[in-house]
Amino acid sequence: MTKITQITVTTQSKPGVLAKIARAVAHAGVNITAISAGENAGRGKLRMVVSDPARAKKALADAKIRCAEEPALLLSVEDRPGALATLAERLAAAKINIKCAYATTVVPGGGPCHVVVVVPNADKAEKALR
Repeated sequence: MTKITQITVTTQSKPGVLAKIARAVAHAGVNITAISAGENAGRGKLRMVVSDPARAKKALADAKIRCAEEPALLLSVEDRPGALATLAERLAAAKINIKCAYATTVVPGGGPCHVVVVVPNADKAEKALR
């Protein structure tokens, strides 16, 4: 379990927006290691974990793209049925709301998957999951 920073961009949902954001971050030499992009009523919400949040924020600002950051946890979870349910139940038992979550999976039997969990209090969540 690692405390990380999630970068969030809320923008119009239209062709080229993701390309512009990804290119700005890439030009700064920053790697996007996790990403979630959703759309609601014509607005896009992009959440990403990057290799260097400070450089990514500067690159986005230089490209006139407003962004925010928030603390998150990067969890390594066993790739099996019920693993996410157990994690969510432990946070719920500690009265911790999950604001958002997104995950990667691996080829079955290939190792753990990784889950990004954004919660109001990362320290409290970290203790609940130990």
